[in-house]
Amino acid sequence: MGQDLKKKRKKRSRSKEKSVELVVANEAKQIQQQEQEKGEIANEENQKPKQQQQGNPKKKKKKQESFPFGNYKNYYGYRISNDMDEDPRLKVLKKEWFQGKDCLDIGCNSGIMTIHIANKFGCRSILGVDIDSSRVGDAQWHLRNFVRKQNHAKPGEKKSTSVAADGVVHGSEEQSVSLSNGEAKTGSGETKDLFQIVSFQKENFVHTRNLDENRYDTILCLSVTKWIHLNWGDDGLITLFSKIWRLLNPGGIFVMEPQPWKSYEKNRRVSETTAMHHRTIVLRPEHFQEILLDKIGFRTVEDLTSSLSGVSKGFDRQILAFQK
Repeated sequence: MGQDLKKKRKKRSRSKEKSVELVVANEAKQIQQQEQEKGEIANEENQKPKQQQQGNPKKKKKKQESFPFGNYKNYYGYRISNDMDEDPRLKVLKKEWFQGKDCLDIGCNSGIMTIHIANKFGCRSILGVDIDSSRVGDAQWHLRNFVRKQNHAKPGEKKSTSVAADGVVHGSEEQSVSLSNGEAKTGSGETKDLFQIVSFQKENFVHTRNLDENRYDTILCLSVTKWIHLNWGDDGLITLFSKIWRLLNPGGIFVMEPQPWKSYEKNRRVSETTAMHHRTIVLRPEHFQEILLDKIGFRTVEDLTSSLSGVSKGFDRQILAFQK
């Protein structure tokens, strides 16, 4: 009996050992398989391109466009909010400065203000000039779009039209005295095609001599002085003022909207040139009125700023009208 029990115990012990060995062997096999799989995965990862190994790389930041001359693509989009029917500056401009007059808009950008003035006041002619050929192209497109919208008015109806900040033309049917079917009445009562009234061309106003033979009754320089000042320094600014004086007819009007000095500070680093001139500028915007009256020779000045309303924050700037 005792021997039989001993034999049974030995058999049980051996079977347990075998079971343990099998479990250990199985675990070792599983571990080996796992290690092999890991090795295969690692090899696959090493064979993948770097970008795939790193996952989705961060998108490269789009290079910020620089506009060293203030030639922003969507300037009026920044300036005019969507709930405005027109640029607030139009409300302070006087009809007699433009109706039946030859006018010049320096730094016209995409031409929306230029077209508005022709529409509202009935200029005999108005030329918009800008240093950027792309903005001049935009202005010509807006003009064609404006006329096309006019031509879609119903026969016999006159259409009052406005150009929104995004360049879209909006119109409402009413008895308009300005434009109808792409035509405008000038101050003399003459009806002219809008394409004969409004034109745009690329010019660097400080350096160009293409305009030397022209004469104008009204010249606009709206939010442009800072960019001329930063790019060509005090000399460039005096050249701007002197050339405007020379191109104006006697009794002509110069409408200026200068940017404040804090705006210079904000934009001084848009190029190496602007940074350099910013350090050397002596004539500050608060001196412009004195320079134009005492040095250049304008007879009178009228401050139109108090009548402005609905101006976007940051664009609540002084507007001055000088008479030659």
